[in-house]
This record gives sequence, C-alpha cells and structure tokens, in this order.
Amino acid sequence: MKISITDTGSGIASELAKAIGARVEGRFIYIPRNKGGGYITGFSWGKDFRVMIRNYYLHEEIYIERTNELLEGQEDVIFLLSGIFPTPVKSEKQLSAEHSSVLICMHAVSSVMAMPSDTGFGSVTIAVSRQYLRLLFSTINHPIVESILGSKDNFVFETSISPEMIKTADEMIHQPMPEGLESRYYKLKCEELLCHIFALLLQREAIPASSMHIDDIKAIYAIKYHLQSHLAEAPNVASLARDANMSEPKLRKLFKQTFGKGVFEYYQSTRMFEAAKLLKEERFSVSEVGYQLGFTNLSHFTRVFEQHIGIKPKKYSLS
Repeated sequence: MKISITDTGSGIASELAKAIGARVEGRFIYIPRNKGGGYITGFSWGKDFRVMIRNYYLHEEIYIERTNELLEGQEDVIFLLSGIFPTPVKSEKQLSAEHSSVLICMHAVSSVMAMPSDTGFGSVTIAVSRQYLRLLFSTINHPIVESILGSKDNFVFETSISPEMIKTADEMIHQPMPEGLESRYYKLKCEELLCHIFALLLQREAIPASSMHIDDIKAIYAIKYHLQSHLAEAPNVASLARDANMSEPKLRKLFKQTFGKGVFEYYQSTRMFEAAKLLKEERFSVSEVGYQLGFTNLSHFTRVFEQHIGIKPKKYSLS
C-alpha cells in the first residue's frame, strides 16, 4: 500500500490512522486487525517538541511518501530510534526484527518511510525544533553537535541503540503514571533519550562535518543497505564508489561521518551482530553461522566475534 501524507509540522500519526482505518482512543491509535496489530501513540508540546511511539506490526507492506510543509523559519530535527523495544507486540506469525539504530536528520530529509509486512516495529521518533535543542545542548563544543544545532546544509548521522536508551524507552511504555503526570513524564524521558544519543555522538572524532547533498545521502544509504544484504562478501570500496558515482576518498569520508565507522568496520560490526542473532535466536551452530557469513576459517570467525561481542561464539550461544 502506498500512502501520500502532508505533514504541516504536527506529525503524521493522525493522517496514517485515516489512511489505514485505524481506531483512535484518546492518545492511542490502534492498528485494525485486518491490517496487523499494536498501536501508535505520542505527545506534542507545542511546535517545538513532540514524540511518536510505534509499537505494532502490519500484514501488508506500507510505503509512505511525506510532503513536509513546515512554517517559515521552523527547523525541526528528527531523532528516529528504531528497534528500541526488544519485544514489540505479539503476533500469531513469526515477525522479522526491525533493524536497531538511531537516525538523526533534518525534518526535510525524512520524507520516505517504508514499513515491510510481518515486521515488528518498536520505535520512538522525537521531533525537536533547533531552538529547543539549543536550550538543551548549546554549551557542548563538538562539530557534530554544532552541525545538528546550526548547520544550514542537509545532514544525516546514525548511531547505535545503547542499553541506556533501551532502558529509558522501556520505562516510557511500562511505567504506569497518573494521567495528570503523563505528559510531563514523557517529556522528561524524551529529553533523557536525547542525552543518551548526544553522549554517543560525543565519542566520535571531533572532525568538522562536510555538507551532504540529498543525492549523497541516498548514495551512502544505498551502500549501507548493500553491506547489510551481502554479509558473506567483503566490501569492495572501489566498486561501491563507482556505483555511487563518487570518489573513494569522498565515499570513505561521508560514510564515516554518517555512521561513525569506516566501511569495513561497519560491515564487520554488522556481520558480527548478525552472527550473534543467528546463534541466539535461530540456534544455529558456530560452524553454520561462520560459513553462512563467509568465513572459511572458524578460528578467524571466533577471534572476530570475540573482538566485537566480547565473548567466544560457542560460549555466547550457551549463555
């Protein structure tokens, strides 16, 4: 299903609800049974700060194209924390897991949202005006923070979901709070999530960020998805650069700027987290996982796994 939505700055939840025939009860939007299960909810604190929580799955793939019509001078930054709820709503069918990450971009960049069928979505999306962000973080001296707070160019940064973020998000949906305190509680928790995000960004090298054209952003994410889809093949940076129509130095710089890791480092890290998933959730043997992910030497696989996960694969599968 393809849905076109216009966002005037108040979010897309209500428009999405109309498009799929969802039931609205107070601040909750419940996915109809013929479309899937679960809910969307959120809060808005004026034009400067709002949050949308998605905890649902869909039977049919939905592809949203959003047109952004913000007020003149309104500059919102989006923080999309995907896969932050470890166990989204239960389904009769086996659900695929949403990829866990934190995406940070200007509102205008986040114009397309793809939601595959039979996938559990457990995410928190925080939209914050730059004016409000400056009140919270203007004293921090770091090039990435400075870009988020004031860059006139498009930017995209992505980082991982930390255990602290998972804990805070879990408290948001499982901590009962009197109705009169809910709004204040959620706002504090959203600010707490932002602090955890900025704490991770501050661990990156303090190198000024280069401006990114929207075509560069699309190319870098195409490379990311290629790496995720070809975990048994070591990346060929020269070939990736040709496909992206950019030089190797530019590709390496923009990729590391966006994800905080070089191309091979990102590939190897993603590869090992997939290995951990196959060992723990799919119950594959160490040799099956190693060969499936392209390792011909299981001793090498064991060393790489331990470097990234902190424990040998055999011991991890039994823990």
